[in-house]
Amino acid sequence: MFSLQRSLPPWLRHKPKLLNTFYGGLAVISALVLLRIAATSFSSTSSSSFDFSGVDPHVSSSEWTSRAERVKEAFLHSYHGYEKYALPQDELRPVTNEGMSGFNGWGVTAFDSLDTMLLMGLQDEYKRALKVVEAADFTISRQPMGQVPYFETIIRYLGGLLSAYALSNDTMLLRRAENLADTLDPVFDTPSGLAAFAINPITRKQHNVGSNILAEFASFQVEYTYLAKASGKKEYMDRVHKLNQIFRKANLNGSGGMLPTVWDTAGRPSNSRNKVSVGAQADSTHEYLLKQFLLTGKTDKFNLELYLKATTYILTNLLYLSPNRSLLYVTDTAVPLWTDSLSGSPSHIFEHLSCFFPGLLALGAHTLPLNDLSSLGIDLQSLFPAGSGRAEMYDTLKKYDLKQLHLWAAEGLAQTCWLTYADQPSGLGPDEVIMLAPSSSREWDEDLERWRQTGHSYLWIDALDKWKMVGEKGGRRGGVPPGVEDKRPVVWTEEDRVAKRPNGRDYHVRKTGYLLRPETIESFYLLWRVTGDVKWRNRGWKVFEAIEREAKTDSGYVTLKNVKTSPAERGNSMPSFFLAETEDDPLPLDRWVFNTEAHPVPVFEWTAEEKRRFNIT
Repeated sequence: MFSLQRSLPPWLRHKPKLLNTFYGGLAVISALVLLRIAATSFSSTSSSSFDFSGVDPHVSSSEWTSRAERVKEAFLHSYHGYEKYALPQDELRPVTNEGMSGFNGWGVTAFDSLDTMLLMGLQDEYKRALKVVEAADFTISRQPMGQVPYFETIIRYLGGLLSAYALSNDTMLLRRAENLADTLDPVFDTPSGLAAFAINPITRKQHNVGSNILAEFASFQVEYTYLAKASGKKEYMDRVHKLNQIFRKANLNGSGGMLPTVWDTAGRPSNSRNKVSVGAQADSTHEYLLKQFLLTGKTDKFNLELYLKATTYILTNLLYLSPNRSLLYVTDTAVPLWTDSLSGSPSHIFEHLSCFFPGLLALGAHTLPLNDLSSLGIDLQSLFPAGSGRAEMYDTLKKYDLKQLHLWAAEGLAQTCWLTYADQPSGLGPDEVIMLAPSSSREWDEDLERWRQTGHSYLWIDALDKWKMVGEKGGRRGGVPPGVEDKRPVVWTEEDRVAKRPNGRDYHVRKTGYLLRPETIESFYLLWRVTGDVKWRNRGWKVFEAIEREAKTDSGYVTLKNVKTSPAERGNSMPSFFLAETEDDPLPLDRWVFNTEAHPVPVFEWTAEEKRRFNIT
């Protein structure tokens, strides 16, 4: 899955005022996720014909085979364009056909593409990319002041190297992965032990951007844990242990047990201007809580407990329903340290980045015994002790089948992600929308592009409790919960806005650009595999068709500036993760874990000797 605004130059990622005006340096969609959607043989539970829901069970297997070839051709079109016009720089500008280096200048597209090439059987391209890997000098960066941004370098370069090593067993790749991790190690020489934002490998001088941002310092566990396993070296696992130690000591009562986004230099949650979120600044960390547990053969119980605390808070406090269409969405909120309500002060902003979350919930429902956590040695009630302000959350959820609840939330959120695409003339989703609240509580200002006052929307869990209560009183069981049912798209154009026609979508587009992010389509893929519902597969294909129509150039694919028009105005960049976001048939969900740049590494079990050496308890 994809985390943060990772296709931006790192110095812009967490500076919202700059991000509002920045549309370059962004990318396309996950090539191999689309390939798997097109190529995988999977039985369908649907029998309806294609309609607004995106369902088309009548597509033949030969047609899906043809579609898989189209996705492979899209990958080759992009990578060959990069090789021709941009190599050895990091990424391609596919309108002007020139290179750009926003990620150290080591050729990040080649690193990000290694596992994709292996899985697609592209041996010629792979061999040429290996030369780029061997030539890279990890001590010299083209970033300002020679800085290497830690988060981006780990998920793209280290993740790409480790995944290719796992698939090929080429020890050169493992050696280069160790070289990179060792070169970056001074990034941890901070008072708290949390990784700094960036490091100059030659001078060992760190660069920080003020506060410590959760996703920036806490999205390396999967990579370092697998590196420790593959190399046998304790120092990599020590870095993971230190992060877990900081999380164990943190007082999370003010955020309902969920990790907040901003931390101080001492390694504690910041006491001012903090929030909880599954979007920018936090997403990949929450993703890694579950994936770290799965990677280690379901033995890292501490990270699983953090995942359960986070998802419980999200289900009870961050999921809302829009007032008219009952769109289920997840938002961010000021944590209760600054409010009187456990649910904090919601922004009602729904980010494209947050569309990774339905896929994560589906993965958790598929891989975890959510209704029998005691089999893993976990007492869910003990995670929400009385007097902590969190016991009410447990009391709310214990009334439900927890696996079913997680799947309902996954399907409802993915439905809203789909509609933000299907509602647009371009067929592609905007980067951010802001949801309507009841009309009496606040008003949207078209000029300021923000709400005039804060209001309260309807928490999904409250709607679910009411639905459950009414059903039980009426003697009814079953049916579709609120926010989960399929809905028709509502296309509202710029002409409609100018003509002051009613906006029936229940949201306003806050950031109109399509930054070619893969979160939505990854969630579609995971929901298709977990539920067997072919509509998710077809929706993924609809997105691919829209990308082909709106974003393809002679040498690659580009970001769009405004999804509310078709054809859409284009940007001029093709970042590396188009060639990286990867899942394919030889990689079943229970035997491989994907880092946040979608580089797969294999699930493993610690040996007795490794447990002793790495202090695994």
